[in-house]
Amino acid sequence: MSTHIARPSYDPTTEVVEHCRELIRIDTSNYGDDSGPGERKAAEYVAGQLADAGLQPQVIESGPGRANVLANWDGADGSAAPLLVHGHLDVVPARPEDWSVDPFSGEVIDDYVWGRGAVDMKDFDAMLLSVVRARQRAGAPPRRPVVLAFTADEEAGSRHGAHWLVDEHPDWVADCTEAVGEVGGFSTEVGGQRLYLVESGEKGMSWMRLTARGAAGHGSMRHPDNAVTSLAAAIAAIGAYEWPVQPGPSMQRLLEKVRELTGSASDDPDRLIAEFGPSARMIGAGIRNTTNPTMLEAGYKVNVVPGEAHAHVDGRFLPGQADAFAERMRALVGERVTIEVETHDVALETEFSGDLVDAMTTSLLAEDPDAHVAPFLMSGGTDAKAWSRLGMATYGFTPLRLPGDLDFTALFHGVDERVPVDALRFGARVLDRFLDLA
Repeated sequence: MSTHIARPSYDPTTEVVEHCRELIRIDTSNYGDDSGPGERKAAEYVAGQLADAGLQPQVIESGPGRANVLANWDGADGSAAPLLVHGHLDVVPARPEDWSVDPFSGEVIDDYVWGRGAVDMKDFDAMLLSVVRARQRAGAPPRRPVVLAFTADEEAGSRHGAHWLVDEHPDWVADCTEAVGEVGGFSTEVGGQRLYLVESGEKGMSWMRLTARGAAGHGSMRHPDNAVTSLAAAIAAIGAYEWPVQPGPSMQRLLEKVRELTGSASDDPDRLIAEFGPSARMIGAGIRNTTNPTMLEAGYKVNVVPGEAHAHVDGRFLPGQADAFAERMRALVGERVTIEVETHDVALETEFSGDLVDAMTTSLLAEDPDAHVAPFLMSGGTDAKAWSRLGMATYGFTPLRLPGDLDFTALFHGVDERVPVDALRFGARVLDRFLDLA
């Protein structure tokens, strides 16, 4: 595969840092209950930038302030199936008192852009805006038609964003056969060599509410039928359970790449994944189901035994494991605790081969010829789950060349979220090349 691609006569990186800063400054915090500011102001910013570049974007609201931006971008080959390129506009909340800087300042400090959304995912939104505008000015269309989607509500399950668009406006994306979006194409170091991880799948989601019921009464008496005790036993069992290692095709290929780069003969997936250092927290979740208790609620006075106790558990399951996951959860909590699945979404895995994968790989190696590329299964979920309902092959491809000592995965939803300025410019160049090949 050749990686020699002529450099464009325009600069796709010119505006990327400023777009990232401007988007971060627009607070789009998503609290999951419609109490936040919504995405409308960010959507208007994006739509204005696209319109200024000669496109005809539409801002479509699924509810007051819950805004999505859609635009068609004509390609040189009008007969080709359109590619969906998507990013979300919302961010998780940030508490200013926890941060070193104002999380919505978009400050540039030590060659990093700081702020909520810097890596999740206003960085990619900025790359996309910078590339589109540069190519439009230069009269350089992408190889194939592109549908641009900037969505609402990804951080709370996409019910106001991608899932709503699939339900209410499928005509916008129905002709797309493939999609690229967030959490992939970033670099890490293994065996002293740079490795770019492209997301070719993501775990399914099962957010559960556990309820234990018992006999209410005075706290001074014996209470063998205590709801808190029953719930605590269930939570302890979930927390102590070691889910078996079951790597699928994407993770098998990644493990093989780790063996290649390190020269290891180990067959232990956990030992191989430990080569990723701090990133092993996220990458290691791609080889097993996971369950994490996250919320507890019970009682209202110290000397009153409550009749009910509740907990919430964040469950993530591997592709093909939904039924086995649910069965194991029922066994873990026992007969005295009920499970209500409040949010459920599918697990995805797309074969890591074909023209689109070749385009991603070639565009990365054109900018970083000595690096390596491999797929991985992402621990969380993205808007890809919604697009998959229309039969699209989906990948995470937000290219970033990162310093080897940066604990990148800790920045997702973390304090002092930031992205290197050089990584933003690298990503814009890679994305630009990709659009000539995809």
